[in-house]
Amino acid sequence: MAAATAGACSKGCSKRWREGMSGPAPIVCDACPVADRAVCSALSPEDRGELARIGHHRRYARGETIVAAGDSATVCATLTRGAAKMSSIDRDGTERIVALVHPAGMLGQLFAPTATLHVTALTECEACLFPAAHVAALSDKRPALARRLLAEVSRELDESRALIDLISKRQAKGRVAALILAFARAASPAPCHDAETFDLPLTRGEMAQLLGITIETVSRTLTALEDAGIIARQGSHGIAILDRDALDDLASA
Repeated sequence: MAAATAGACSKGCSKRWREGMSGPAPIVCDACPVADRAVCSALSPEDRGELARIGHHRRYARGETIVAAGDSATVCATLTRGAAKMSSIDRDGTERIVALVHPAGMLGQLFAPTATLHVTALTECEACLFPAAHVAALSDKRPALARRLLAEVSRELDESRALIDLISKRQAKGRVAALILAFARAASPAPCHDAETFDLPLTRGEMAQLLGITIETVSRTLTALEDAGIIARQGSHGIAILDRDALDDLASA
């Protein structure tokens, strides 16, 4: 759950959290695919039920802006399906991806009064939205929730550091390998193992932008990994990891 907007900002941003490819739907915790990993898992069934009653569920299409920089922070949200990116856009329109959000992650910027980053759906996404003021009040009364919120902020910081480390790798193969492993971890429904097959939510261009290399280098590297029997590409976005040890070696180089 992270602070995001429920209304228009002073710059005329649209009501992002009120839009989406579907209208608001009830939250059904029993059907949640990240019920055991999301921040709200720290709450009792009664508290989760209370949150579910005052919150709602949304779907967003691939490429849709979920939060725009400058939006006011009045809603908290947890991504339940899909993948999203957080990015900054300078005055020239150049985008820089600064974070990736996977299921059970928080959308937006926790504790910030207004959003300074754009949040965009990389795939079709689903999220649970709650009033930020209610979540804040509940965290004051429930230390377990406050600890989970702090742990989530710490995890986001660790992932940001890992992203910086990924970009700093000298070899393009190492950068691409590390990114594939990151998505394998995110695609797994269990924290004890990574997914062996999954879809890459980023386009070649987005991978290149994130890793600081060219689109051609991304394509050549994926082809080289496939020719070496380390991965297999399945369709336009699918990836199967065939040699995990080799991929680990490249990522750690």
